[in-house]
Amino acid sequence: MSNLVDGFSNIQKISSTPHVPLEQCSALILNADYRPLSYLPLSIWPWQEAVKAIFRGTVSVVYEHDREIKSPSQCMRLPSVLVMNEYVPEKRSPSFTRFNVFLRDQWRCQYCGDKFKTHALTFDHVIPRAKGGGTSWENIVAACQSCNTRKGCKLPSECNMHPLHTPREPTIHELQAYAQKFPPHFLHEGWEDFLYWDSELEDGYVH
Repeated sequence: MSNLVDGFSNIQKISSTPHVPLEQCSALILNADYRPLSYLPLSIWPWQEAVKAIFRGTVSVVYEHDREIKSPSQCMRLPSVLVMNEYVPEKRSPSFTRFNVFLRDQWRCQYCGDKFKTHALTFDHVIPRAKGGGTSWENIVAACQSCNTRKGCKLPSECNMHPLHTPREPTIHELQAYAQKFPPHFLHEGWEDFLYWDSELEDGYVH
């Protein structure tokens, strides 16, 4: 398998479209129901993984890039959109990560209510660890640096700083709905048919 993929070495354009670097010829991966396997991170495979999946027979090609790869005995167009031949069940619960906390809280500080970019956000233990608070969905919220410093190791009642929303574990479907409001920086032609972004938030999304 790897030798077959590695054999595709001579790259050329096959249309009048502008030259696109090979590393940008990734493929959007859809589940068998033609919805992305995930939204954030968006289910994208590099071209090498996409080609391997085609030869394994686990996916079918929906759209192709205007790029062709060649081996001494074979040539093929790189896939742009692939669909799984068998349905992959969704995870029942989301991973508890810093990014998913920010996604749940939609990049909004849960104390001052302002939105921030990822690098300007941190997370806060609503009940400080020094006072028995755990690191869990139910006790972690997104917070800006200023509010996090101001709250320190105090209880919400001690500093009159209460989260805008009671923290809880979101469902996978909730995170997917939130993720659709934060589109990636670029969309390959043909991907838009499968990504249902919230156009009302296009001008105001935060990374």
